Amino acid sequence: MNSLYVCYFGIDQPLVQTQVLPYLRLLAGGQGDQEAPCPIKVTLLTFETDFDGDARERFEKTRRDLSEEGIDWHCLKYHKTPSVPATAYDIFRGALFVRKLIARKHIDLIHCRVHVPGLMGVLGRKLSFQRRPNILFDIRGFFPEEYVDAGIWKKDGILFQIAKRIEGWLLRESDGFVVLTDKAREIVGRRIGSKPVEVIPCCVDLDRFNRVTKTEEIETRSEIGNEGRLTAVYIGSFGGWYLTEETVTAFRKLREIRPDSFALILTQSDRDNIKARMELSGFKPSDYKIMKVAPKDVPRYLACADIALSFIKPSYSKVASSPTKNAEYLASGLPILANSGIGDTSEQLSEDCTGVVIEDLSEDGVERGVRKIVEMVESVPDLQERCRQSAHRRFSLKELGGPAYRKIYKRIAWSAD
Repeated sequence: MNSLYVCYFGIDQPLVQTQVLPYLRLLAGGQGDQEAPCPIKVTLLTFETDFDGDARERFEKTRRDLSEEGIDWHCLKYHKTPSVPATAYDIFRGALFVRKLIARKHIDLIHCRVHVPGLMGVLGRKLSFQRRPNILFDIRGFFPEEYVDAGIWKKDGILFQIAKRIEGWLLRESDGFVVLTDKAREIVGRRIGSKPVEVIPCCVDLDRFNRVTKTEEIETRSEIGNEGRLTAVYIGSFGGWYLTEETVTAFRKLREIRPDSFALILTQSDRDNIKARMELSGFKPSDYKIMKVAPKDVPRYLACADIALSFIKPSYSKVASSPTKNAEYLASGLPILANSGIGDTSEQLSEDCTGVVIEDLSEDGVERGVRKIVEMVESVPDLQERCRQSAHRRFSLKELGGPAYRKIYKRIAWSAD
């Protein structure tokens, strides 16, 4: 089978490094197939913001490296402004390029990661008169509702109405679907009839987290300055969907309960702004660390923590969300303090006894949650192993993610032969 994966992100972005390439490597390598090996030739299309001379040299090296892993990588330039016309232009160029790849690479299946690539894939197929590959719509989240919940669009506004019409068209044109949560499958299932749909949460390569040695952990704790201190960690962006005030409050409440505690923040966001918030909450420089780390180094820093925080703005659109950070936390043996209303998180943490779910995000509610998770860390002897087993069962890239994608690929592509 010849597959084309269309992604509206750049190759170096953390999301692509952790949630696109690992899956494609498994598919290209034939891993995760319990039956006779079924080779998949993988082509990847991304959109890049940086096309200067240095970037082109770096791209050539990346292209060679990916080729050795069985992935044929192509890229187009990403246009940002003005927002709607720029995206429309990228969709048009992407559709034409998809059409070219369909003919050149004899594509059997187009794997579209969310709505904009979905438009590129469906339009590219319609422009291809000699070959009609199947479309896998990897929905990931409810994009139109996300923009409404974020306050960018109005629910009765023209952009939302257009986006919903386009989404309906994509659902009709696509041959199979991937969603991140059981709740999303229930909602999407009412709109797609008998078409195949697979629930595949954001998985991680557990081997990356198992390879951290005790020596590396000791050395990293010395680097951070949290030796012997109960440490809470947060990884990811601040602001927007991510509840900054509640996260800082949780760090503060932990210090009130355990004065020896330490706050570790791994983020790409503006560190000066976060630093100001921490200092306003009474943190001294020796009591916290804000760092920007490469995806490959995340396991080493998570190994230096005891508790993980995951606060995301609850809304209708977030029932379709599967936070990658939660899978990474559990893979590192960390119990999670999270709020309710985000995908299947509440059910998973409660069923596996691997964290505490906060229903009330008031200051008192956050404090109660912090007290419960500290008690859990202090009283449950096998907590780390329990968290790792939960990650193995629910978020293993090799044992769940890769095989599930192969399964849906087979169902919508080879079943049509």
